[in-house]
Amino acid sequence: MLGLLGGTPLINSFGQGVSTRAVKPQPRGKPTGIPFNACFTDIADKAGLTAPLIYGPEDHRTYIVETVGCGCAFIDYDNDGWLDIFTLSGTRLEGDPPGATNRLYRNNRDGTFSDVTAKAGLTKVGWASAVTVGDYNNDGFDDLFVTYWGQNILYHNNGDGTFTDVTEKAGLLHAGKRWGSGCSFVDYDRDGHLDLAVANYLELDLAHIPKPGESGFCNWKGIPVNCGPRGLPPGYATLYHNNGDGTFTDVTEKSGFSKAKGAYCMTIAAADFDNDGWPDIYIACDSTPSFLLRNNHDGTFTDIGLESGVALNEDGMEQAGMGLGIGDYALTGSLDILKTHFADDTVVLYRNDGKGGFEDVTNSSGLGVETRYISWGAGIFDFDNDGYPDLFWVTGSVYPEVEKVLPNYPFKSARILFRNLKNSKFEELLEQAGPGIIAPHASRGCAFGDFDNDGDIDILIMNLNEAPSLLRNDVKGDNHWIKVKLIGVKSNRSAIGARVTARYGGKTQVQEVMSQSSFYSANDLRLHFGLGDVNKVDLDIRWPNAKVEKIAGLAANHFVTIREGAGVIKSETFPKPTA
Repeated sequence: MLGLLGGTPLINSFGQGVSTRAVKPQPRGKPTGIPFNACFTDIADKAGLTAPLIYGPEDHRTYIVETVGCGCAFIDYDNDGWLDIFTLSGTRLEGDPPGATNRLYRNNRDGTFSDVTAKAGLTKVGWASAVTVGDYNNDGFDDLFVTYWGQNILYHNNGDGTFTDVTEKAGLLHAGKRWGSGCSFVDYDRDGHLDLAVANYLELDLAHIPKPGESGFCNWKGIPVNCGPRGLPPGYATLYHNNGDGTFTDVTEKSGFSKAKGAYCMTIAAADFDNDGWPDIYIACDSTPSFLLRNNHDGTFTDIGLESGVALNEDGMEQAGMGLGIGDYALTGSLDILKTHFADDTVVLYRNDGKGGFEDVTNSSGLGVETRYISWGAGIFDFDNDGYPDLFWVTGSVYPEVEKVLPNYPFKSARILFRNLKNSKFEELLEQAGPGIIAPHASRGCAFGDFDNDGDIDILIMNLNEAPSLLRNDVKGDNHWIKVKLIGVKSNRSAIGARVTARYGGKTQVQEVMSQSSFYSANDLRLHFGLGDVNKVDLDIRWPNAKVEKIAGLAANHFVTIREGAGVIKSETFPKPTA
């Protein structure tokens, strides 16, 4: 069926973020039967995370702003060594309901959290999108930057449990009502001060958007749904340079960032993808080619998304790029990319060739068996501490109306976990990974970190019009691990952009300190390496200013703090928490 928008014939199924191809899943092979020693249980209610994420009405969506949802962050805002939680919130167009606010939860160190939002000064109501965490003024406390449909906000951490909105003071006010999406702190010029990359999803004017079913971009499989993003004016990316005095300057044009436009920009991940020592910036784009902005070492960037192989899939088609997982899944010493997409399509896994070129290995790695759901936040982490990073993402539809007509497209759906088989292939796990994985929700952002300091990776997940999920990971067996916290001195204090190469048992794995990935979310800034049966590890730390430190023979199962130029300043363990 064809529809019309602006006189152009359109396929009637082209709704929000829709797949450009109808992919049939690959056949599932025989289960390996290999035990998986990680188990996820949702303890959010017990932990005190009971306030729902308000984002649009529950039973329908009239406009795209009600569908996208938002992210979350693990942040140790009080520097006590325990991860606190920051969750974003939306609202409703007909009026702000009670409780529709961002929330900060302090970690009580006993598996529970206390809501300290009001005390912290973070009770903001609006259509929040993304959050990034970093110490932009190098005072020793991590700050928050939050994007909105409206005005983005920079919150300065005062170091006493409170935050102050310094957006205007910092020079980050903007004219008009933008729809801010992904954002990331990044020291792109390696001067020791965190700069800020900010994406905008699309230009949204509710007065000029068709209602569900009124155009070809407002139908999905023949069912009237909210319109977009196709058919709506696309967004762009913006870069702000940190002046070192608490203020920022817009350098979008000067830096070449202005070329990242004409796309529906979503999550931003800043990391060194070509191993040249300088941070590049990857932007997942919805229904349009994604951008990989290569750092030219002179304050400018060049988009190499197409030539590097990460703008499109292996068929040369744009996908509904939303979330990003970044990690070294194949233990090659380079950062690979996992990008999430729409239903009737696969996620895509790009393997890094070590020089900034990527190969789409989605099907050859075994991920092509899963095409059922719309996918969002994602991560590449070693959940069972066997020394090989696994893959995880959350799912949830954007169309509450569809399930009544097409039950195979539920609004709420399970989380997805693929375990690493150690041969560049993966196996999807369902019940084997615990009740927190198979539980259905309409999820969006998720963050990864060790909230209970027991040496494994837990997951915080945002669910539309429900309370968050906090998936506690309980790892069985004797696999070892090490966790690394970096403190910059000449580099930015949060050490964002630092790269750690871990060498253990003949294996090599790299990770970088990043301030955003997943979907609109910020992970634990501490880096976690599973080590398998190895009880010693050597680390090479390349700081953001390119200086390298080598630390040999670190004992496994410790939380290690390393200060730039001073080596290990703390190595500690925590008592095993009780269930």
